[in-house]
Amino acid sequence: MKIYDISQEVFCCQVYAGDPKPEKRVLCSMEKGSSYNLTAFSMCAHNGTHIDAPFHFIKDGKTVDSIGLDTFVGMAYVAEHHGIVSADDATEILEKAKKQNAEAAKRILIKGEAEVSSDAAKVFAASNILLLGNESQTFGPENAPMEVHLTLLEAGVVLLEGIRLAEVSEGVYFLNAAPLNLSGADGSPCRAILIAAER
Repeated sequence: MKIYDISQEVFCCQVYAGDPKPEKRVLCSMEKGSSYNLTAFSMCAHNGTHIDAPFHFIKDGKTVDSIGLDTFVGMAYVAEHHGIVSADDATEILEKAKKQNAEAAKRILIKGEAEVSSDAAKVFAASNILLLGNESQTFGPENAPMEVHLTLLEAGVVLLEGIRLAEVSEGVYFLNAAPLNLSGADGSPCRAILIAAER
């Protein structure tokens, strides 16, 4: 069994333009005479590797704590794509995933510098997938992500943003991207991992 950590380190992670960066505070340090070490930190729910709940863009959408863990934990399919993901690309990704593993086709992770177009978002939204992930800090054009987010989140597709898939090949894996249990939150950081079955 091989485990891939597909998360960013929190304190040096990528941050969406305008969002606050994670901050670390050392409250107690053994090096400075304390009997123990103690760290505090603060961060935006959308820093680094994180999930977007529907509530992020939808007034009455589901919050992090109201989404079942089976959305974030289960078989997933990694598909590599560079550039804009068209509707045809999205269809092809879904078909390849379904051929390999029907359960994995419910959680699609896109590897590479890819931008999901509004047409591709409609294809993914209509496919009844649970989760869509990518390496960017957002879905859709970075300067105008609203339309793509609305299309996916209104369909109940949870977004996993800021993952790191450079060491991962295309194919089927077991995903664990469980968020923190943040009551009423629109998003949450997560320690996302992929597990490859031994062959």
